[in-house]
Amino acid sequence: MIARYYKSLPPISKAFGTLCLLMTTAYQFKLYDPQNIALLYKPVFTHFQVWRLITNFFFLGNFSINFGIRLLMIARYGVQLEKGPFDRRTADFLWMMIFGSFSLLVLSAIPIFWSPFLGISLVFMLLYVWSREFPNAQINIYGLVTFKAFYLPWTMLAMDVIFGSPLMPDLLGIIAGHLYYFLTVLHPLAGGKNILETPMWVHKIVARWQIGAQPISRAQPAGRAQPEPTTGTTFRGRSYRLSD
Repeated sequence: MIARYYKSLPPISKAFGTLCLLMTTAYQFKLYDPQNIALLYKPVFTHFQVWRLITNFFFLGNFSINFGIRLLMIARYGVQLEKGPFDRRTADFLWMMIFGSFSLLVLSAIPIFWSPFLGISLVFMLLYVWSREFPNAQINIYGLVTFKAFYLPWTMLAMDVIFGSPLMPDLLGIIAGHLYYFLTVLHPLAGGKNILETPMWVHKIVARWQIGAQPISRAQPAGRAQPEPTTGTTFRGRSYRLSD
């Protein structure tokens, strides 16, 4: 059953979650020092340790409840995005992840926003975009409180702060997610041009390596409604996004 579920996962979310799990597993076995993969700009520029710009995104901490929650967020919200609004649009989903990662690197270069590991921020970016795609989905927290998905990122941020987790990684993810959603959905809906269209080289990578399903026709009309995901709670909202 586990193997069947893993095989059914869409490629980008599956790769991201798998790399995060492998990195944490390797850390638990003391196979590497997290300082060697952390986002430290000085060694990047003085010793050309450019891998730090990538590896820091795949470390979610040691095995803990928080780690399990982050991995579950990838498996739920990332997968629902990739199977829903981004269905058969693997290149667009990959470009969203690339843009989000680049945005987080730029934000983290500002001293007050700096974070050594941006994996949690990238997960929160996925959560934020999901909450905008399905704003009216009903979310239930521990059977006590029910609210719309639009407020889920802020609720999760508040819970992290209450339980002692750092504020900045969550906040960075929300900022990056809103920037992406504004440039690709809100700005075009207001009459502006989509200045964040997926580059051709991303489409070529996806096609070359045959990642995901074949893309949908680019002639599809705008404002196409996306089906709501099923997560064990009732989803009553329906979101719309511009097609490419």
